Amino acid sequence: MAGAAEPAQPLMEFRKVTRIYGEGEAEVRALDGVDLMIRKGEFVAIMGPSGSGKSTTMNIIGCLDRPSSGAYLFAGTDVSQLGGDALALLRRHYLGFVFQGFNLLARTTARENVELPLIYKGLPAAEREALANAALARVGLAGREGHDPSQLSGGQQQRVAIARALAGHPTVILADEPTGNLDSQRSHEILTLLQQLNREEGITIVMVTHEPDIAAYARRLVVFTDGHITRDEPVDPDAREVRA
Repeated sequence: MAGAAEPAQPLMEFRKVTRIYGEGEAEVRALDGVDLMIRKGEFVAIMGPSGSGKSTTMNIIGCLDRPSSGAYLFAGTDVSQLGGDALALLRRHYLGFVFQGFNLLARTTARENVELPLIYKGLPAAEREALANAALARVGLAGREGHDPSQLSGGQQQRVAIARALAGHPTVILADEPTGNLDSQRSHEILTLLQQLNREEGITIVMVTHEPDIAAYARRLVVFTDGHITRDEPVDPDAREVRA
């Protein structure tokens, strides 16, 4: 239609991506010719049973693994053509990671945990501290900067992990089962926070989960089965249960 806005270019794109592990009878085809586009500002939940390809997809998106064939493009750049140093820079400047197990250092304060990725960026101490404090405030932990993980609840520890991901101002947050170690109330708090970061700050979020009620917090659902995408659809914003 004349005058209609052109759709945004994909931020992340799989083009016929295949990922094979092993050889011969031991060969496992984790992904089998997958096409996938994720645009800037989306909140995508990736679901599927064990062995479906969802974790392999997350690893490729996060530049922790490479396709066996096909292409993965980030902001139009074919990631498979990048060397190790360039991949590290891409992860450092564009991606933030949040894991199920929090991955915080014990006997290290919340602020110091958040500062860790900023050290790799070579930022001076004063700037690191300011960015860490600001990130902790964004996730509701102002005043807890000096607490170590043993002094924080599970939900607060995950907030520290999200603050650590946010401190470097990433374009994308990759969340791998981010509520797997939390009770339902803390899970709701973390997912509401991710929704706010997506809707209010425009951060693209890709979240792996095996729980339909967790996927319902996203705005798009992608379901994998045996290395293929079998569903790709919007999530009803009023839903609190998605049947995969």
